[in-house]
Amino acid sequence: MTSTVSTADPSRRRWFALAIVMTAAFMDLVDVTIVNVALPTIQHDEGASTGQIQWITAGYALAFAALLITGGRLGDIFGRKRVFLLGVGGFTLASALCGFAANPEMLVASRILQGGMAAMMVPQVLSIVHATFPAHERGKVFGLFGAIVGLGAVSGPLLGALLTEWNIAGLEWRPIFLINLPVGVAAIVLGSRVISESKAPKALKLDLVGVALVTLAMLSLVYPLTQGRENGWPLWGYVMMAASAGLVGVLVAYERAKTRRDGSPLIELSLFKVKSFAAGIAVQTVFGLVMGIFFLTWTLYMQLGLGWSALRAGLTGVPFSVAVSVAAGISVQKLVPRFGRKVLQAGALTMAAGVIVYVVEAGHYGLGIASWQMALPLVVMGLGMGLIVAPLTDAVLSEVPREHAGSASGLINTVMQMGNALGLSLVSVVFFNVVEDRFAQGVGNAAFVDGFRSALVWVAGILVGIFVLMFALPKASGGAGGVVPGDVEDGAGEPERERELV
Repeated sequence: MTSTVSTADPSRRRWFALAIVMTAAFMDLVDVTIVNVALPTIQHDEGASTGQIQWITAGYALAFAALLITGGRLGDIFGRKRVFLLGVGGFTLASALCGFAANPEMLVASRILQGGMAAMMVPQVLSIVHATFPAHERGKVFGLFGAIVGLGAVSGPLLGALLTEWNIAGLEWRPIFLINLPVGVAAIVLGSRVISESKAPKALKLDLVGVALVTLAMLSLVYPLTQGRENGWPLWGYVMMAASAGLVGVLVAYERAKTRRDGSPLIELSLFKVKSFAAGIAVQTVFGLVMGIFFLTWTLYMQLGLGWSALRAGLTGVPFSVAVSVAAGISVQKLVPRFGRKVLQAGALTMAAGVIVYVVEAGHYGLGIASWQMALPLVVMGLGMGLIVAPLTDAVLSEVPREHAGSASGLINTVMQMGNALGLSLVSVVFFNVVEDRFAQGVGNAAFVDGFRSALVWVAGILVGIFVLMFALPKASGGAGGVVPGDVEDGAGEPERERELV
């Protein structure tokens, strides 16, 4: 089947296709960060509880994590273009439901749907790139992808702040979701014309039972942590958390049986025999937890505690985002090839140092702290984060056998999102518990300062733990068994030459 655009210059067509899939990836990246800065406004306008505020972000991350690997396999089986466009359409519809949500419950449900649709959309991006571009051009393409990721990190919070502050047509926070509608519709219309269809000739089968078990295990842990404080930490919460461990045991047993039966498990358990991969997965999970705790409590501290506007909070975060982007580029291009894992460990300690400086400054200046006084700890934290995020995936994959690299890549992204969801749920424990106790003592908004400092102490401790875990990563960057940038593998974990159905 030939589209009306396929008769044009093939080179132009594939760059148009790249623009479409990169726009969709950017839309997802921005949507993750754009929401945080608007949460206090949402809470005020909709009367949302603290638990619902956590679910607006955690629900997205949990759905995204639970369906990410399955989304990639659906593309391998039914066609990457088809599943990508379905994901974009679903993401756009979910964005509309979020923007027109009548109450907090509807917003939470719509965010969960949005995360699930992102899990259909995002895994197709790199696969479409692989099917569309020859090997010698992929280095340039993946460099562009890295720039898009950096731009998303910088622009998301600021865009969210501007859209919330401008109160377009009296819609207040709703445009942060509605902005996706014209972008999504354009991506569907143009993508259907310029993206070439491709499938994996040896795609793995779906593992829906595995998805269900992972989702139940995560819900059994995240739900009581999120809702427990509001319900007085009832017995059922502890029972659910204990059941989560049992469900993980059931999942492992089932995945072993699934591997023996058809070789298509959701989780390739043999990967955990590789020490560096197992440690790397732990690092990814715990680092996601750090991000979940920090970004939510930081936003609540600035807007609810200090009384700052969404715009001021968004602008305050710009030095952090810029520092992350700068350090990420330097770490990959200059530092990691020379110093290997020491760069990641230096990043963990640098980020922990920035967090400790922030604890001291927040306590010293209290409610009178200014944006410029936050700049130093934020830049230090950003530099540390940049040294970690860019080279971490390559370090985790460096000793993984090439035939399992596809499964390993999907699992890395999944556990990062799961860690993020878990971190967001822990905000009840490390932040809201302290805020509630301090308010009861009559300290007013200073309760948010104490809550934020408490959360930062947890973050610093976890970062030190990450530093220790990183000793299990390979000393040098890359490896004979690893995947170099631009390698994308099919669902079966074997390198392939994609067949294009143009």
